[in-house]
Amino acid sequence: MSVRRILALAAFCMLPVPAMTGCRQAAAADEGPQPPAGEAWFTAAQVTAAQIQVAPAADHPVDEVVSTSGRVTFDDQKVAHIYSPVTGRVSAMSAALGQRVTRGQALASIVSPDIGQWSSDLGKANADYAAAEHDYKRKSELLAVKAVAQADYEASEDAFRQAKAEQQRAQLKKQLLSGGTSDAVNQSFTLTTPIDGEVIARTVTPGVEVSGQYANGQAVELFTVGELDTVWVLADIYESDLARVKIGAKVSVSALAYPDKTFEGKVDWVSGVLDPVTRTAKVRCTFDNKERFLKPEMYTSVRIVANEAKQALSVPRTAVVRLGDQPVVFAQLGQTADGHVRFERLPVAVDEAIEGSFVPIEHGVSAGAQIVTHGAQAISSAM
Repeated sequence: MSVRRILALAAFCMLPVPAMTGCRQAAAADEGPQPPAGEAWFTAAQVTAAQIQVAPAADHPVDEVVSTSGRVTFDDQKVAHIYSPVTGRVSAMSAALGQRVTRGQALASIVSPDIGQWSSDLGKANADYAAAEHDYKRKSELLAVKAVAQADYEASEDAFRQAKAEQQRAQLKKQLLSGGTSDAVNQSFTLTTPIDGEVIARTVTPGVEVSGQYANGQAVELFTVGELDTVWVLADIYESDLARVKIGAKVSVSALAYPDKTFEGKVDWVSGVLDPVTRTAKVRCTFDNKERFLKPEMYTSVRIVANEAKQALSVPRTAVVRLGDQPVVFAQLGQTADGHVRFERLPVAVDEAIEGSFVPIEHGVSAGAQIVTHGAQAISSAM
């Protein structure tokens, strides 16, 4: 570096602070007037680039909602929980998870000594009934010609009635196997589905021992067959909100698995009693679920429309921006002398619990104010 350049730099560094401040003030003056606090000024080109749009604040129809939580469940008219009526060992599986099945289709085969026992009991009961019936008819004929004692006739009648009752008991026990088909020779029972649907759950594999529903111990659900194209959401409504929830009201839910997706349904049942512990009533909502997004046992956020189409001063939901905990909107105030478009930040109080594309403004904006409906984030970033 030359001696002349070193001397020039030294002289610059020795300038007094007021002189440097004056340079900055002069530079600021060259930039022209600056927007006051709470405002942003945009050129026409900047407004176009940020895709800023405005619309007047006005009355719009808005909905009142009741917000709560809920749980997705099966439509119980379209689901079957299938147990084995006999105790035994699973010998074969006929249905896989996710498989479509039709009513009466085999799900699994179970080898069970109950089949032979129940079949034997029915055969013996039928034989005893036939013998008792023959004896009773014979004694009835003999009694008519005074050829048998009254006591013998009555004993035959009692035996006949007992045999008939035992036969009916055995037949009813056999009917417990109506949930499938049985083979007394092989002592096997074929478990079938009582409805059309999809195999949603299966808890057994070949070789597993299962307990029957009518045996001692706890029977285990072997298959769940059902349809998921329609599901229910059961929500809990507090007593204070119960009068606002009507059958047929629109409902929207969101699930943690799909935070950006909303599912639309309706209320189809409101419980007639309250839970004595939580002081809430169950509300059942029905949803179409063709894409199978909603799955049983999912927890959801529920928003039930309480009153529809109430007129209120409101702005589009896209107009509201949150700065920390404070919601704000931006209003267009006109233009500066040099053609810049002026935007002002307005703190507001809004009812964000209201469902729909418009949110009511409780205070902070007057009717007719030109509110930024699109591009509010760009203005916020410029302040």
